[in-house]
Amino acid sequence: MDKLKVQGRYLAWEDGSPFFYLGDTAWELFHKLSREEIDQYLYTRARQGFTAIQAVALAELEGITTPNYYGRLPIQFTNGTPDPEKPDTADGYSYWDHVDYAVETAEKYGMFITLLPTWGDKFNLCWGKGPVIFHEENARVYGRWIAARYAKYSNIIWMLGGDRQLEPQHRAIVDAMAEGIRMEDKDHLITFHPPGCWDSTDFVADAEYIDFHTAQTGHGIEKCYCSDEVMAKMAAASSKPYMDSEPRYEDHPACFNDRLGYWWDADDVRQNAYWNLLAGACGHTYGNHCVWSMNRIPCSYFPFAWNEVLTHPGAEQMGFLKKLRLSRDYFSLHAEPALLCENIEGMGHMTAAVGDGYGYVYSPLGLPFTVNLSMIQPAKCIRAFWFNPRTGEETMFAVLPPEGKTAVVPPTQGKGCDWVLILEGYHD
Repeated sequence: MDKLKVQGRYLAWEDGSPFFYLGDTAWELFHKLSREEIDQYLYTRARQGFTAIQAVALAELEGITTPNYYGRLPIQFTNGTPDPEKPDTADGYSYWDHVDYAVETAEKYGMFITLLPTWGDKFNLCWGKGPVIFHEENARVYGRWIAARYAKYSNIIWMLGGDRQLEPQHRAIVDAMAEGIRMEDKDHLITFHPPGCWDSTDFVADAEYIDFHTAQTGHGIEKCYCSDEVMAKMAAASSKPYMDSEPRYEDHPACFNDRLGYWWDADDVRQNAYWNLLAGACGHTYGNHCVWSMNRIPCSYFPFAWNEVLTHPGAEQMGFLKKLRLSRDYFSLHAEPALLCENIEGMGHMTAAVGDGYGYVYSPLGLPFTVNLSMIQPAKCIRAFWFNPRTGEETMFAVLPPEGKTAVVPPTQGKGCDWVLILEGYHD
């Protein structure tokens, strides 16, 4: 695989062709799955069009005290304490051999591993089980070691953080780990995974090592219905690309409360995907609550086993997001609220974007709206299409004048009846 680079607000291959980051959170991938299961998971995600898999080396769910599938721990203990300067390097089936296998398999399927060196509870035990094992000095050593091991792979993106806020002492640890990574790996991109309802510009906006920013709009209601505003906030805070690295997960109990009786579904996860896309995001991350955890025993909080949900509707539909984004001039697209003549608030609010000669409007509930056709330039006339986020189908329905305003009515209305209006200038 070729190298990635930053190109304006977006990511690109080294030759300048567009790269759309379509991620999945598989945080416990290395820790919980066998090699055969890793292959099953990665094969499925590649078929669905995913381009990046987010996984954690020192995982959240007791990842340094509970062995992986093969009975291996990632690091050795010194005087009864896990020591990140002593990784498991035993011959044969070491923990890191297993990580190698996952990285190599992802590369075979044409996908990146977005590799978190550690989950955040290993340096900031504000919640979780930890234990805290990092300080500034050993974080630099560990960062250098893990980068030396994985710099040779073409399909690595580094992701620091791990669902935690950064006080000054934590920022020093993250900076040190980034320094260690850059000592051995100057080529792969680096980003940061923040806690829920925050984004990386809140913590590392001034960090030169950050190549693109991410948000965690999360699984509650605080940010999920305004995720496009979070994208706009990152755009205002930095000139770098930005995206959502953890929005609502499919099959996640709404607001972390299974007693509410509602689990976020495909309709919910599509809303964040398309809101964010039309807010200028350089990609998007999908997640399923039972996949990130690699859950094996269903219960009300984790309602399925991980392998039962790989083809749930939201996952199958994410590839259509990428299809739409790559279908027209890539690098010119930017948020443009003025394409809409009016809007509403809440779950039904719409987003709009324009590129060279085209524009998109996303209506999450299929509600009617009015567009300003003069925003589509150049054009002698405008072809109008409906794009169905549930099927990926694009249907032309009208030819419109290149100026003035017009009202449009999506084919269906209601929750789950989301549509994208495509306006395409025609000038031959």
